[in-house]
Amino acid sequence: MRSPNPPLGGLSVDDFMRRHWQRRPLLVRGAFPGFRSPIDPAEVFALAERDDVESRLITAFSARWKLRHGPFAPDELPSRGRRNWTLLVQGVDTLHDAARTLIERFRFVADARLDDLMISFATDGGGVGPHLDSYDVFLLQAHGTRRWRIAPPPQDRTLAPDRPVRQLARFEPTEEWLLEPGDMLYLPPDWCHDGVAVGDCMTFSIGFRAPSRHELLRAFLGDCADEAPQGPDPRYADPGTPPTRHPGELPAAMHGTLSRWLLDWRPTRAQVDAFIGRYVTEPKPSVWFEPPTRRLSDDAFAARLADASLLADRRTRMAYRGNRFFINGEDLRLEGGLRAPLKRFADVRRLPPGALADAPVDSPLFCTLRAWWDSGWIHFAPADAPALGRARRSAP
Repeated sequence: MRSPNPPLGGLSVDDFMRRHWQRRPLLVRGAFPGFRSPIDPAEVFALAERDDVESRLITAFSARWKLRHGPFAPDELPSRGRRNWTLLVQGVDTLHDAARTLIERFRFVADARLDDLMISFATDGGGVGPHLDSYDVFLLQAHGTRRWRIAPPPQDRTLAPDRPVRQLARFEPTEEWLLEPGDMLYLPPDWCHDGVAVGDCMTFSIGFRAPSRHELLRAFLGDCADEAPQGPDPRYADPGTPPTRHPGELPAAMHGTLSRWLLDWRPTRAQVDAFIGRYVTEPKPSVWFEPPTRRLSDDAFAARLADASLLADRRTRMAYRGNRFFINGEDLRLEGGLRAPLKRFADVRRLPPGALADAPVDSPLFCTLRAWWDSGWIHFAPADAPALGRARRSAP
């Protein structure tokens, strides 16, 4: 699938992915012609008040950098008339329908790579200092103007000392632009950049995550440890061991048995495949879902399946591979007739009326869809979930 109207300034998706993705920056003037931010600063400030939203305040008053984490009461934010401060709000695509709609324009990259849409509001002179990120990012200017200076990945990655945010000690920009609303800058991982607001401004950062090998291993080994052991679970034993003359020495027999257990353990292919799908669709800890306000009987739910489209909630993450389907960190096996409709659901995030209406009310699929709907993971069209309302975490 290709996203409709990718915001690449006339450059084809194929050319962008071949020439720029993970290779070199791209400046797109007028990527969103006539763009007007669907979110105003007041809404951003309101999000920063919530304790279920990740937000940060970065100030550089009198050349002294400070970092605070939200939530922030209205009187805790500096005046908009004061220079040199920035408010960052993460995960806005899970909180606001218009932000989620904006993300659709970037679905020429797999959903499994998407991190979130972050909004940066800054007053004149505000920014986070020269830095580099380990992920791909599209920087869309949403309101006002921001001056960007960039440089290739550096040999010297020394950080400035005594700073609460990660800033490069040395930064020598090679290119510089002033971005206005609708302009967009793409940066691959590790490219140095420094964005400074020129007057009040808002920037939307659409980031694409890429886990490191260590991050993946830590998560996978923890997942394996949480699973119930398959088969017998032997415990170390040493009957008949003679008394030791060196109690501080690690016994050779004990070391040999424990090391053999560790070196001989191998994950199965099924464990690996299932974990990867769950891992890339697991929502962030700050993501909460809102269950429906009115519960439906099984018959009423079946009737709605027949005459209404199913929509994925803006917070829901989905993926599939082969005959496995993954949603919000859960997985299920796709039997023959279910593969096509559920794969299409993951691709377009919408299923037309009747696409799954043949599932009997006592079937596993019907029960699964009920659980997803009851948890707020999916909705019937039109979706009534509020754009900025509070929500509760729920999982089937």
